[in-house]
Amino acid sequence: MTEGSRSRNPSPMALAPTQNITHTAILRIAVPIVLSNMSEPLIGVVNTAVMGRLPGPHYIGGVAVGALIFAFLFWGFGFLRLSTGGLSAQATGADDKTELVTVLFRSLILALAIGLCLVALGPWLGPLAVSLVGGSDKVMAEAQVYFSYRIWAAPAALTNFAIMGWFIGQGRSTTAFIVQLFLNLTNMGLSAALVLGAGFATAGVGIAVVTAEYAAMALGLALALRRLAAMKQVPDWAYIFRRDRFMALITANGDIMIRTLCLVFAFGWFVSRGAKQGDLIVATNAVVLNLFEVSAYMIDGFAYAAEALVGQAIGARARERFRRAVGLTTLWAGVLGVLCALVILVFGQPLAALMTVDPQVRETASHYLGWAALATVAGTACFQLDGIFTGAMATREMRNMMVLSLAVYMGAWWWLEPHYGNHGLWAALNIFFIARGITFMGRLGAIENRVFGGAS
Repeated sequence: MTEGSRSRNPSPMALAPTQNITHTAILRIAVPIVLSNMSEPLIGVVNTAVMGRLPGPHYIGGVAVGALIFAFLFWGFGFLRLSTGGLSAQATGADDKTELVTVLFRSLILALAIGLCLVALGPWLGPLAVSLVGGSDKVMAEAQVYFSYRIWAAPAALTNFAIMGWFIGQGRSTTAFIVQLFLNLTNMGLSAALVLGAGFATAGVGIAVVTAEYAAMALGLALALRRLAAMKQVPDWAYIFRRDRFMALITANGDIMIRTLCLVFAFGWFVSRGAKQGDLIVATNAVVLNLFEVSAYMIDGFAYAAEALVGQAIGARARERFRRAVGLTTLWAGVLGVLCALVILVFGQPLAALMTVDPQVRETASHYLGWAALATVAGTACFQLDGIFTGAMATREMRNMMVLSLAVYMGAWWWLEPHYGNHGLWAALNIFFIARGITFMGRLGAIENRVFGGAS
């Protein structure tokens, strides 16, 4: 390909539609993501339910701690999904197919390199991470078993981040849905079979997720290659490996990485502080947090729609389309957030009972359902703004506002937990969400003016 082809390369094979942002267009993107995202936290629900059939809460606690560690290790590199999605959306809006291909391959190269490094460091990372999170000896032992298996999934898991972001940025959420649903259903099915059927206990959960990640990676790569063939595009390797462009991508991703590490640290601190209150509290928080996470992942469907539509509007230099994308996706996210909170309040107890047979965990969980419902409502705005800022690739603002919100969270925790115990811990988490929403909203107008120029 010539250098000139890298600006615009229209063809009869159209990219995802960007002209009309309607409720139908938003739902077309969001609904598949909502459905696939519903299955994502259900992995935690199923794993909790499966481990809850084993004697003792330390099995649930061990998997919860292990999953937390991988939230740090994997979502610390969540820029592979976020930046790929934002850049893919902007390339789609600009009808720049060469850049769209380049975004995919640069992200895949980064994902593979980082994943292999994590595998190599696994023997040292595992014991260190488990000791930092803490918990009882039994919980820490089970967490180490989980880690020793799941670390092998790193290259596939990070590759899947890049593939998902690439499809979502184009508005091809049905394809992303197929890959994610395949991954999650495979994971859940294997977990149940290996733990309850084959008696592998915690090791079975780890083996299941590794197998599912590689199977999903194979499916995702096949679909991506089919998409490239449909666009009649091939990678320009000299352009992909241009040092200045690669370094610019890495630098921009550094902001997103800091933002993501702050977010994961906030949840990690929450789980860690719960673990220090005993096996009962860490198991209870795992159950209740799963209910919140199901809601959060559903709401994220509209954040992903905002990411795609906002990015496409920016790529097309269409200010009114940008505003309509922000407004309509936020409306839908707000409605869904309230509905999810009501479900937690009304059906939270029977849902929690499905995840554990331990009577103490069931009874204790009932006292924290209100906090999970409140977190769902408080988190809706910040989840949605994350999608908007990602589509705009406003990485510096994402970093700065997250750091500020984390400082507010830590201050709230410092005062609330000593006075109110686990209720104080939940209150601090809600304050974190509120701080994120307020700080991000304060920068939205400035982002619009910077992208489109001036005020109007």
